[in-house]
Amino acid sequence: MSPSSRPPRPVLGRRTLLGGGLAAGALGVGAACSPDGPSGSSAPSALETPVPDDLPTGFGPDRVQRLDYGPDRETQFAELRRTDGPSKGVVVIVHGGFWRSQYDLSLGQPLSAALVDEGWTALNVEYRRVGNGGGWPETFDDVAAAVDALAGVDDVDTSTVLTLGHSAGGHLAVWLAARPRLEPWRPVRVPITGAVSQAGVLDLVGAHEAGLGGGAVEQFLGGPPSDEWRLVDPLQQLPLDVPVRCVHGSGDDIVPLGQSETYVEAARAAGADAALEVVEGDHFVVIDPASEAWRVQLRLLEELRG
Repeated sequence: MSPSSRPPRPVLGRRTLLGGGLAAGALGVGAACSPDGPSGSSAPSALETPVPDDLPTGFGPDRVQRLDYGPDRETQFAELRRTDGPSKGVVVIVHGGFWRSQYDLSLGQPLSAALVDEGWTALNVEYRRVGNGGGWPETFDDVAAAVDALAGVDDVDTSTVLTLGHSAGGHLAVWLAARPRLEPWRPVRVPITGAVSQAGVLDLVGAHEAGLGGGAVEQFLGGPPSDEWRLVDPLQQLPLDVPVRCVHGSGDDIVPLGQSETYVEAARAAGADAALEVVEGDHFVVIDPASEAWRVQLRLLEELRG
């Protein structure tokens, strides 16, 4: 993507979210970074680096195959796990953490293992985040390039590719489904065929107005709402051409249930295929493979598989 076709880069910040960090995050702890990342050095966009057909790969513990889709080996890679038998399709896992660098793809590893046990191929994506070179547009460049990297893996069938994202990752999972209509991120080498949002941030303007994550949306996008948010806000990209399923805990006090309700209501009004499943539990029940909420998601993935 040429510099003239892309939005301005943001001034980045960060705040803690999970576990013991939640209390500190509630105080609005943040740190400003330069527009080109925390060190002030400019990293190339993933989409400005052509994805080769012979991607560098390597197998780690538990037969996890690493796919490097960009030059930064710390943040621009994904973990590919395969089932032993025939695959039902690919599920792309996008972790959450309010787009902040404190949280990484380890959040998605239990889901990846659980999906493989159910007969899916799982791609667990890492990406640049606020605090380590991410934000607008780098984070979007990265998740797009990670999915397209599947085109360079000969023995992976990409006829069914579903996204599964939690919290901020839910935003990115649904955004990936809208990517074919977004000129800065075309062409699309591996189209998404359906999306599951796990307590996703799907109304960015509403999330900004509510101050979710201590101002996480504004920190991520570099400023208050503007016309350019239509490129990244799922609520402003309706109707999608692929089905979206939202799963949300009834007791979620981090990303309110209203985020999913607003999105699904608007999607249906626009004629899109969207549905909401409300499950018992908090913000994190949806990423617990031992929970009933996870069994609901397995059912939804089967439905999206067709």
